[in-house]
Amino acid sequence: MEGFNPGQEGSAEIVFFDIETTVPNRAGQRFWVLEFGAIVVCPRNLVELESYSTLIKPKDLSAVALRSGRCDGITRDAVADAPGFEDVADKIFSLLNGRIWAGHNIQRFDCVRIKEAFSDIGRPPPVSAGIIDSLGVLTEKFGKRAGNMKMASLATYFGLGQQKHRSLDDVRMNLEVLKHCATVLFLESSLPSILNGSWQSPPTITTRSRSSAGKSTCREETSRKSSSPPSVGYQRSVPYTRGSLGKV
Repeated sequence: MEGFNPGQEGSAEIVFFDIETTVPNRAGQRFWVLEFGAIVVCPRNLVELESYSTLIKPKDLSAVALRSGRCDGITRDAVADAPGFEDVADKIFSLLNGRIWAGHNIQRFDCVRIKEAFSDIGRPPPVSAGIIDSLGVLTEKFGKRAGNMKMASLATYFGLGQQKHRSLDDVRMNLEVLKHCATVLFLESSLPSILNGSWQSPPTITTRSRSSAGKSTCREETSRKSSSPPSVGYQRSVPYTRGSLGKV
């Protein structure tokens, strides 16, 4: 890939990233990046190696709502004293360039916004070593069991709490969702005749307990699947052709 040196430092690492932006409400308006967050993880064990987040003041401050209509809390006052993108571009470039990019719906949204932001300041954008878009991967591999496959829906499905729509929180939630999905898919592939298709009914697991008489009895419990560090496969590009261009 042009601009990428396979031997450069960090080329084997994965960077999960997420951006928060303004939301255009009429024709002709553009997206402005308001926050960037990323974690760098080791691909062997998915341990977090580095993290970074920053609010970003857009050139057009009037595009930011005085009151946030979402739960992210990013208002005009919140970003008024934040650095401009040109002030944090070096750090963002060093985090992204030459690494494997991962995130939810990044191919249709976040990657485009990053390129726009670097173009605004007259600099070439960072280049990825590959892209893992969890929206495309999970839609293909995990199916529609979690509904619309938005991050909030996936988090609810696995009992991970509410999506905060803040960049660093969202990327960490994204990693946990992938771990949970990978665990479920691994178990289903291990016992396909028993587990495949069980997601169509309320998720339950059967456990054994000892009765007072010493015999084993069975009971059903609501499943809250625990995470287990899986091995994440790399893909050069995972396109996603359905849905809108906005963040999910």
